[in-house]
Amino acid sequence: MTTSAKEIVKSFYNSDLLKDDTIIEKHFHPELTLIWNSADGMSIMNYDDIYLFFEEIRKSYADMRVEISHILEDDTFITIRYKYYIRTLENPDEELGIAHFIAIWEIKDDKLYKGYQVSQPVTKKDETEKSYHRVKV
Repeated sequence: MTTSAKEIVKSFYNSDLLKDDTIIEKHFHPELTLIWNSADGMSIMNYDDIYLFFEEIRKSYADMRVEISHILEDDTFITIRYKYYIRTLENPDEELGIAHFIAIWEIKDDKLYKGYQVSQPVTKKDETEKSYHRVKV
């Protein structure tokens, strides 16, 4: 592996998903599998599913940024805790937190290969300023 697994994951999460349409091919392995548990239930996504998902994201938001609080490395496995913030096309002056995530990624051929992700929507009860400080980033 030419780049550390941690740097590969950080590179993806710090990339500009809305403006760079090469993100998928740069960061995801062609044999990708992502198992995602969300408020809507479990989804199993492959490379094509992720490509279509990000196409929809690009159509929906004016801006999107990630805030990473934790990123831990164990050989080719990376665990990351993060939160996404968005600005809608209708109201680009207001930034909103949309969801909290924890993901475990396996890296293969310097790309995200297998992922296990859990997400939870942001609610009014979130105390993000108290519980969302950066650790091991």
